[in-house]
Amino acid sequence: MDQQEFESGLQRDGFAAAVRVERAVGYSLAEHQHPFDARAFILEGEITLTVAGVATTYRPGDVFRLAAGTEHLESAGPAGVVYLSGRREAASS
Repeated sequence: MDQQEFESGLQRDGFAAAVRVERAVGYSLAEHQHPFDARAFILEGEITLTVAGVATTYRPGDVFRLAAGTEHLESAGPAGVVYLSGRREAASS
């Protein structure tokens, strides 16, 4: 997948337009959740997300997806990370 395909997929799937996010070396965020679905495309560096005790590292060209309400931790790699991120409001029940 490339950046254009990623952004087209966001639009097709009802996500807001992608925004560029940059996280510096040493960035980390304790366990938290979002009230929206998130999808991101890694441009530079790497980020590790830990969900239910399982850590997964994403690198350039990778896409990660998190459903609204998913508890997770985040940490940037040794060179930081730059990614495009899209959000979609969670469906109401």
